[in-house]
Amino acid sequence: MIQRELYLKRLRPFYSSELIKVITGVRRCGKSTLLKQIARELADQGVAPDHILFINFEDYAYKDLANPDRFHAFVEQWFPSEGKSYLLFDEIQNVKDFELVVNSFRATRDVSIFLTGSNSKLLSGELSTHLGGRTVSFTMMPFTFKEFCTFKGQDASQDLLKEYITWCGFPLVCAAPTEEMKVSILSNLYDSIVLKDIIMRNRIASVHALERVVEYLVSSSSLTLSGTSVSKALRDVNQQVSAPTVYDYIAYCVQACVIAMVQRYDIRGKKVLAFEEKPYVIDLGLFHLKKNRVKDEFGMIVETLVHNELIARGFSVYLGKTNKSEVDFIASGTASSGPRQKKCYIQTAYRMDSPETIEREFASLHAIDDNYPKYVVSNDDWSLGEQDGIIHIPLLKFLMDESLVGWK
Repeated sequence: MIQRELYLKRLRPFYSSELIKVITGVRRCGKSTLLKQIARELADQGVAPDHILFINFEDYAYKDLANPDRFHAFVEQWFPSEGKSYLLFDEIQNVKDFELVVNSFRATRDVSIFLTGSNSKLLSGELSTHLGGRTVSFTMMPFTFKEFCTFKGQDASQDLLKEYITWCGFPLVCAAPTEEMKVSILSNLYDSIVLKDIIMRNRIASVHALERVVEYLVSSSSLTLSGTSVSKALRDVNQQVSAPTVYDYIAYCVQACVIAMVQRYDIRGKKVLAFEEKPYVIDLGLFHLKKNRVKDEFGMIVETLVHNELIARGFSVYLGKTNKSEVDFIASGTASSGPRQKKCYIQTAYRMDSPETIEREFASLHAIDDNYPKYVVSNDDWSLGEQDGIIHIPLLKFLMDESLVGWK
């Protein structure tokens, strides 16, 4: 079990806060392990064991607590007579009306509450309705490449990066000793996500159509699409799914944390554009499991890796657009020194292997006339350094060193 420091360091300032800590992420990305690490750190800080309550709602032992009244009564009976209590609830979406029960604890007790779940809408949407402004959210991903290296006990290398790109970061997959076992675990994970977190939760009637849409989205990571374009592509292979239904299915996939849909941002007009979004699969192992294309695959892989790394680091990510060009990512966040927003631009490429490629990738950033940091990330072993304020970073170094991309 490796320390998920990437998330713990952002959670620690909120350990004793009355804000409800909401951690969402795809099934089996390590949320339960993260909660256990938080509980251990609380104990190390001197919190008494009888003031920490950990419940995994996928544990059969707690099946009766899926009823909100029983859940409420159980926790109320557990509360110690004095002092602050710490409640850690794993996969809380399995409890009916959980947001009402959690709000009751928050309003009536001296508590710090941590929640995890595999459905972003249930946790962020339902809680925000009842607790507007009283939650803080964190998105958790499967292992990053740096975490993967730690898990493997090896130094970063191109060979290890190739292995990571092929199988990516689900902890169960990383631990499997053979390729056959990795494929089997990935397949079972994919089927479990689709069945439990999409089909059953949303009561999908046309299961076959849903499966085709999910496969299309997963295998189309980093490609611009719309409900209409997906509907047309499926119609070409004799699968009839209307554009409105496709949009519903896309929303279900986002809620299940299988893909992230990234919006386009008009850099000059400083506004989000309501069209031409891109999906990014949260784990490249799923992409390799379902991919149906070869063209531009390596460029897509670099772009998806960079996107997922930025999300794991806690950034908000948009696609950038100017009048004449586009940039792959605008990464934004809040400065550690205060509420000031900070931002940078990142362009990605597979290889900077020709003058034309170098010119093209740098030109997208040259077209942006503000002073925020600008970077090009490519899967090269060497760096062009800094050119006219734009910094070129090899992918391996980008994935291993958070400090290389930041704010001056």
